[in-house]
Amino acid sequence: MPNHKPRLTILALLSSALLISMASTVAAQTDGKLAVLEERALKQAAAIVAPSIVRIETVGGLERVDEILAGTGPTTGVVVSADGYIITSSFNFAAKPSSILVSLPDGRRFAARQVASDNLKMLTLIKIDAENLTPAPAAPRDSVRVGQWAIALGRTYDTPFPSMSVGIVSALNRIWGKAIQTDAKVSPVNYGGPLVDIEGRVLGVLVPLSPQGKSDAAGVEWYDAGIGFAIPMSDIYDVLDQLKAEKDLHSGLLGITFQTKDLYSTPPMVDHVWYNSPAQKAGIKSGDTIIEVNGAATTRISQVRHALGNAYAGDKIALSVDRDGETIKVDFELAAKLEPYESAFLGILPKRLSTVEPAEAAAPAGVGVRYVYTNSPAAAAGLQRGDRITKFNDAPQSTAIELRDALSRARPGEKAVLTFLRNGEPQTAEVELQKITAEIPADLPRSPIPLPAEKNEDSEKTGRLAETLETHAHDLWAFVPDDYNPDYQYALLVWIHPSRNTMEAEMLKRWKQICRERGVILLAPKAGTAETWTPNEIGFIKAAVESFVERYSIDPQRIVLHGFETGAALAQQLAFKERELFPALCLAGAPLAIQPPENRPDFPLQWDFVYGEDDPQGRKIEASIEALEKMRYPVSHRAVPGLGQDYPPEPAIEEVGRWIDALDRI
Repeated sequence: MPNHKPRLTILALLSSALLISMASTVAAQTDGKLAVLEERALKQAAAIVAPSIVRIETVGGLERVDEILAGTGPTTGVVVSADGYIITSSFNFAAKPSSILVSLPDGRRFAARQVASDNLKMLTLIKIDAENLTPAPAAPRDSVRVGQWAIALGRTYDTPFPSMSVGIVSALNRIWGKAIQTDAKVSPVNYGGPLVDIEGRVLGVLVPLSPQGKSDAAGVEWYDAGIGFAIPMSDIYDVLDQLKAEKDLHSGLLGITFQTKDLYSTPPMVDHVWYNSPAQKAGIKSGDTIIEVNGAATTRISQVRHALGNAYAGDKIALSVDRDGETIKVDFELAAKLEPYESAFLGILPKRLSTVEPAEAAAPAGVGVRYVYTNSPAAAAGLQRGDRITKFNDAPQSTAIELRDALSRARPGEKAVLTFLRNGEPQTAEVELQKITAEIPADLPRSPIPLPAEKNEDSEKTGRLAETLETHAHDLWAFVPDDYNPDYQYALLVWIHPSRNTMEAEMLKRWKQICRERGVILLAPKAGTAETWTPNEIGFIKAAVESFVERYSIDPQRIVLHGFETGAALAQQLAFKERELFPALCLAGAPLAIQPPENRPDFPLQWDFVYGEDDPQGRKIEASIEALEKMRYPVSHRAVPGLGQDYPPEPAIEEVGRWIDALDRI
């Protein structure tokens, strides 16, 4: 009999292949139908809300906002009331435009006026003289789920259908409880537009947000990066009547700082309490631990921030704090503003000790005095160079850090009792504390740094250095005094050069001797190939500074950002963004470029301005100084006679060197 097995096997294989092919065809057809249905559903959702989406155009205003180019193209808004009220992102008006125009989906065009702003959630309500508009339908608050469809819409083109970007809801209660997060692409052109669900209900209004930033432009750098935020529409409708009544809404402020910057693993123990703040009026004290906010237990700082992050000024809050094992309950109303923080000033410069442990251990008790400011509380109390302060209001003081912290908790005008040693004999004096002086002593002596031990192959390089920071592929140069002694801390001056001019030779000439005399290391990062700084180079500058802090002995109280002309704007941006790293800012020939943050006890920032009397920007610089003084920042300044827009000459720079040498004043 003939063998039919091969034939049967071939037939079986052909049958299997046919079945697979048919299954694949069916699957492909099914997938195709699903894709068509999916596309139809997304377009239908957009069509439902389209009558509520308007196009917003602005005319005039600033070219830049926080060093970001202000948008000149159209943006988007959402109708929230039939009588012409429209909600949009505050970012759309950060440039302070002279006029606002709104185009409706039916082609009609209206002038608009700003009514009020929600400064907590970065929203602005505007009004046009129109009737019978279609308010956007809001998705119920409890219907929003992580993973559901999210469609970002904008009305930026002159077309009947809005622009679309599709994604999902990737997180809820983001940015301290304020926002829905989506991975749909969100660009500045559709800030103020709606984020909608598959049923055409508005989940929220798209805005730029940042966990730390508070400006209108904070978070803009994340656009189109899969990290977008929307303020829930239900929350907007909750406060709409207040906004219609032309009432600006503000973040609710408590008036405390915490003892650590670690938000996620440490208890919320109170450090500073702002004077005349809701916290102080409620009796909260330094050392209290917040254990409950509005009935919800809190064991970490992040939980407290989350509980208060969505609260407005005027909201009533109930706190429970633990104080030495006792639970204390307090109720208060959050404030819109806090009285500007201002540290008290004693009027001394502390003696700087070796960082080597044996030398510290052998040092006498207390804080040594190396200089006493004239007309200061310390001078009035008779303190002299060589005295050692051992107590402040009966609290023992063993280091300059402890004494500075004690002064940061007192206010100018308060009285305090000092205990100090002179020639080993204890003395006491009552002092009336002052605000920090702007005086830069002309007779300030150097804080002597002994010559180092003999260098070895592990010693860090000194003199003029030229390096490449490999992690960022950027160049830098630096000057380290030849007699650098790693057993003592140095100031670090970070030079941010102006556009297209690193000024390397000039800076080295101006600063080399000052660096040697005052114990300063000069670090000069270089801009990229265009020699013009861009905001994304902030990371490079920070990394360069951190590299030098790791390699050299640097005093964290005396790290200074120094910018000239256009470099000053980037220096400010970096100082405000990295407040924990940079406690001092020196601007040459430049005014404020961006709005500074509030003065804070946990992020102290000292300012110095040096400029020419004939500088065309002189009036702006003087106005900047006045504004900072109103914010209670310590500000030193000098106008150089006969100088225009050039970098200051050596005598003025020598005074800047003395200012740097005195940044650790108490």
